Amino acid sequence: MASLISMTFEQTTFVLAGDTPGSATTLYSYTVGPQDAPVKVHLQAALHADEQPGTMALHHLLVMLRDADAMGQLRARFAVFPSVNPLGLANWSLRTHLGRYDNTTGVNYNRRWPDLYAAVSGAVGGRLGADPRANVATLRHAVRDWIDGQRPRSAAEELRLAVLRSAHDADIMLDLHCDNDSLKHIFTSPELMPGFRDLADWMGAAATLTAEDSGGGSFDEVLPQLYRQAARANPDKPIPMAAETATLEYRGQADVFDEMGLADAKGLFGFFAGRGLIDADPGPRPASAPAATPFEATEVLRVDRPGLLAYRVELGETVKTGQPVADLIAMDGPQAFIARTPVLAGTDGFVLSRALGKYVPRGGAIAKIVGTQPLVSRSGGYLLED
Repeated sequence: MASLISMTFEQTTFVLAGDTPGSATTLYSYTVGPQDAPVKVHLQAALHADEQPGTMALHHLLVMLRDADAMGQLRARFAVFPSVNPLGLANWSLRTHLGRYDNTTGVNYNRRWPDLYAAVSGAVGGRLGADPRANVATLRHAVRDWIDGQRPRSAAEELRLAVLRSAHDADIMLDLHCDNDSLKHIFTSPELMPGFRDLADWMGAAATLTAEDSGGGSFDEVLPQLYRQAARANPDKPIPMAAETATLEYRGQADVFDEMGLADAKGLFGFFAGRGLIDADPGPRPASAPAATPFEATEVLRVDRPGLLAYRVELGETVKTGQPVADLIAMDGPQAFIARTPVLAGTDGFVLSRALGKYVPRGGAIAKIVGTQPLVSRSGGYLLED
């Protein structure tokens, strides 16, 4: 461990043992704010290591938090991981960064996070009572004990445990990502809306998509699932949803620009100041973001053959069911490089994201269309792209 301290602003380094000789790497984080603050905030970016807009935003936010700390304005304890996946930063092949998947296992870095209630239910049995705050503390203590008792078998497991150790007792946990080519949007749990409406406003989100379980074991669902499952397993005990968590999608992968990151950091700072977690003027209240919609109402539009995309619509454009979103130019067959097949919208809504790469394989996702009515094809299944 190593640290640099100014007021309560501290940098921490954690060395992840490599799986092969010479492959150890370092995870950097910062903590800032009073140790005894009643609220803990965990912020992280680039869990998908090839998604860098969030890192740019946290670069700017760290300076704002450091300066606010020096002026004694922080009313929460912040843990900040500007690039939370150093393992993925090393995943390069033929001059291309492939930071979404563990090269060894093929597992998406933001999938298959542990079911914490299943891990601790035996330890908390009989210890929950009539005090909701005590019940939350009991659950958090059990999770910390479980983390401390794990023996990681790989660098990827070691990284996950290090991140969970910071996040498990957070009151607010924000995981900063981006899409391929996209407008800003949020993924969160339905119980957290409309309470998180202020976050959507400050972010300037074009959409807030909600799901209890998107099917992939994403990091933002770990803590809500802990409290939700504990409450359902113990209906006679008061167990609140004690963590506000969300995945924040900051546009697309190419949108890593200083001015954008600064604006995003100002939005986060305004959100925290508006919550009273920073004793500073949050600035003018932003415009209201659209109301949340169930993630099941968002179509992930896919193609049924390979080809070259020629989009007919822009991001944010409203479309109707059956309207062509793009043409797919054939790249084989008797009409190769001549034939064009329209790709049609399957719902009414607006175009939230598109594919940055225009050559797509069969089954490739080319757009998300945000509607308002849940789709039969999206019920009870895997809601994510991969």
